[in-house]
Amino acid sequence: MAADTQETWHSTPEIIRRILTDYRVVAVVGLSPQPDRPSHQVARYLKEHGYRIVPVRPGCSEILGERCYPSLKDVPFPVEVVDIFRNVEAIPGVVEEALQVGAKAVWMQLGLAEPIAGAKARDAGMLVVMDRCMKIEHSRLAEQQ
Repeated sequence: MAADTQETWHSTPEIIRRILTDYRVVAVVGLSPQPDRPSHQVARYLKEHGYRIVPVRPGCSEILGERCYPSLKDVPFPVEVVDIFRNVEAIPGVVEEALQVGAKAVWMQLGLAEPIAGAKARDAGMLVVMDRCMKIEHSRLAEQQ
């Protein structure tokens, strides 16, 4: 599957809506402590809209007032959505960890798509979104309601 192939099994409006309405615990992998970074802005927005944010970034103890964990495997409670802000090369490893911890969905942020890892997650029963922003999609959904 080429990365630029138009896929039909991920990022559908129904999958996006299900993730944003059914799940509230979001691990943000690659969350930056710097307020001007997109990952920080998205996580702050989600937190302000009632989501529980779980920062995942080695070397940080706290981001946005939340305890930070070095990896998904270190989070001591269930994570529902894994929102990925890492380079494309890191995505397969993040998806593998998401599978190991029993996450329900993997969300690859705007500009990120890894179809092979996405297909692996989908085949394991996870919901998958690629190349979309949770903040933008949440705003759209809120406007429709």
